[in-house]
Amino acid sequence: MLETSARLLRLLSLLQSHREWSGAQLADRLDVTARTVRRDIDRLRELGYPVHSASGTAGGYRLGAGAELPPLLLDDDEAVAVAVGLRTAAAGGVEGIEETSVRALAKLEQVLPHRLQRRVGALNAFTVPMFGGGPRVDPNTLTELAHACRDCRRLRFDYTAHDGTHSRRTVEPHRLVCARRHWYLVAWDTDRADWRTYRADRITPTPPHGPRFTPRPPPAEDLAAYVSHGISTGAYARQATVLVRAPLERAAERIGPAAGTLEAVDARSCLLRTGAHSLDVMVVHLMLLGFDFEIREPPELLDHVREIRDRLSRTLAAAPAAGPPPGGADRTPGTPSGSSAGS
Repeated sequence: MLETSARLLRLLSLLQSHREWSGAQLADRLDVTARTVRRDIDRLRELGYPVHSASGTAGGYRLGAGAELPPLLLDDDEAVAVAVGLRTAAAGGVEGIEETSVRALAKLEQVLPHRLQRRVGALNAFTVPMFGGGPRVDPNTLTELAHACRDCRRLRFDYTAHDGTHSRRTVEPHRLVCARRHWYLVAWDTDRADWRTYRADRITPTPPHGPRFTPRPPPAEDLAAYVSHGISTGAYARQATVLVRAPLERAAERIGPAAGTLEAVDARSCLLRTGAHSLDVMVVHLMLLGFDFEIREPPELLDHVREIRDRLSRTLAAAPAAGPPPGGADRTPGTPSGSSAGS
């Protein structure tokens, strides 16, 4: 009986971790026969888990939505991650779900084992979330985008660009990426025949969606880096590559994903790829990093740095010379005016 119960939990974990499994795949992972898999599936259905059978000879199975929410099987790290995520949402990360996040968090913490309550409690006590006043994404929109990515369905939406222009888009959604408190949709734009990145808070879905599509190879293995490059470099008219005289870890403390992408060169330096609307803004951005740097490209950026250097030199040369301190040059520092050092 214990062996059967443990196997059912393992089967449930597999069904929750993957969109669809064939009967042969489940039998191989559980080291049982296909007949045993079918019996275990029937047991899960009796317990209220909506396990659906896929059509065809493959005998595939997937965990669907039912009339009620059955118990979820979470390991320790997953339970802590859900608790932290709910607390972040409760603090205002996604518009309109703060109150429901608090209720869900209260239910979760009530059933957490003591060892996990201590971990979550420490995070709650010693972390302070901070959200800016910028636009936040509608949770219904975020859910709709996530479902389209999961189900491989074409997505239609109205999009408002950063300059306020409106357009209608039809895309094959791939993934949602969160960066700098914003959600971004990475998708293949069917009309432009290219990969594009869209701010989720600027998307207004226009269903019906579909049909299904065959997923394409993603534009990059590291989608977080791909989005980071797009929002920090590719979106700007002027772009630059700079060698920063600092270790990658130290540079990353001051240069976030929205400011540029970093690549280690050696133990003492790294490459920064960044962008700006103009060369003037680019120079100011680089100077404020607080690191020595070497401009690799474009060459005109180096010419612009020389122009700014000469302008600053002329400003310093035209500045009046520093005069004596108030009260006379002979007064000893710290001595009140009108008194002598020896009195």
